[in-house]
Amino acid sequence: MGIHQSLLRGEVRVRGLSKSYSLNRNALSVLRDLDLDVNGGEILAIVGPSGCGKTTLLRILAGLETPDRGKVLIDGRPVAGVGRERAVIFQEPRLLPWLTVLDNVAFGLEVRGIPAAEGRERARHYLRLVGLARFEAAWPRQLSGGMAQRVGIARALTVRPGILLLDEPFGALDAMTKMTMQEELARIWREERVTMILVTHDLEEAIFLADRVLVLSKDSTDPARLIDVDLARPRDRSEPGFVAMRRRLMAEFGLH
Repeated sequence: MGIHQSLLRGEVRVRGLSKSYSLNRNALSVLRDLDLDVNGGEILAIVGPSGCGKTTLLRILAGLETPDRGKVLIDGRPVAGVGRERAVIFQEPRLLPWLTVLDNVAFGLEVRGIPAAEGRERARHYLRLVGLARFEAAWPRQLSGGMAQRVGIARALTVRPGILLLDEPFGALDAMTKMTMQEELARIWREERVTMILVTHDLEEAIFLADRVLVLSKDSTDPARLIDVDLARPRDRSEPGFVAMRRRLMAEFGLH
């Protein structure tokens, strides 16, 4: 494990969670009576068709939205808005263009009152972790998409969260860069053992990264399904067990 020393276990408990939106004056239910347990240090991937509630669930876990019914507990405490034990990584890294890479990563520490010298030392550690130590003086405009997303990951880890919430973090990247970033994220998880909850449309990404996959249906009356990914790490995409798991997930969505 790296210098990540969160005192929180990163355990998530969801009970009876329901959420709906108004569409043309009608209620559109996207989540209904969802129960879910995520263990500390686990990677959970959430998959399903567009409109099934994947991002809604992630935003509720992040404290950015409130459910209609039900509750979310983080290490036994109810979620009430955003919290320091959770960090969110979006598809776009949203770097501040007027700050260098190092200052972008350290920014979240400054607003928490961490002394500047300590914050920059911690930021440098996580830049080394994501392989960008040589780019600390670069500006966001000088980075490739994959590099910018690495900065976003370093920034999230620098605040030492118990839980990383990732919303399609590699969805905007080309295929080769996406595979590289998946391998990097798996390596970072091995070193940090932070709980990760990942929303993705990429079934292969879910299998490559996750311990379990939560399958949501567009019909909220269909119960969510949890599938164990019982494959050794590091994972080989061409290994028969990996291929079989991909077929199983495809079958969940009627694909062949």
